[in-house]
Amino acid sequence: MAQFSESMDVPDMGRRQFMNLLTFGTVTGVAAGVLYPVVNYFIPPASGGAGGGSVAKDELGNDVSLSKFLSSHNVGDRTLVQGLKGDPTYIVVETKEAIADYGINAICTHLGCVVPWNVAENKFKCPCHGSQYDATGKVVRGPAPKSLALAHANVNDDTIVLTPWTETDFRTNENPWWA
Repeated sequence: MAQFSESMDVPDMGRRQFMNLLTFGTVTGVAAGVLYPVVNYFIPPASGGAGGGSVAKDELGNDVSLSKFLSSHNVGDRTLVQGLKGDPTYIVVETKEAIADYGINAICTHLGCVVPWNVAENKFKCPCHGSQYDATGKVVRGPAPKSLALAHANVNDDTIVLTPWTETDFRTNENPWWA
């Protein structure tokens, strides 16, 4: 039988507790790091602040200033900005001093292509399957089943702010399908 001698080094209780704490902390940290994205995936994102609006952004991601926008665009122009949820949205220049109070979402309601504005024909024409929309985004020729979505275009301290359109669609006098 082997005798226990004092020459063998047995860790004292302080070291053992420290090692247990270190192991527990490491395991907990790894588990939290793995579980965080999984749990975060199932939590829906919170909507934006007051009204859920967002500042319109240009192609470089800068806020769109109304004064600069109007000085560089002509009456009747429809210009793409980054709108609600990052969707491309047309801002319409109504006069030299003002934009329309609505923006037109540029995503085709047929298959999701970005619909360009055709100046020569004064309408939006989808390059994917030929859907056509009038100057306000109302569908005039399919296969698109619905008009382009709208957003309110407001000005706040010389910045264009887009907010969700929840009222009756002025083009069809129906409830908005996108709300």
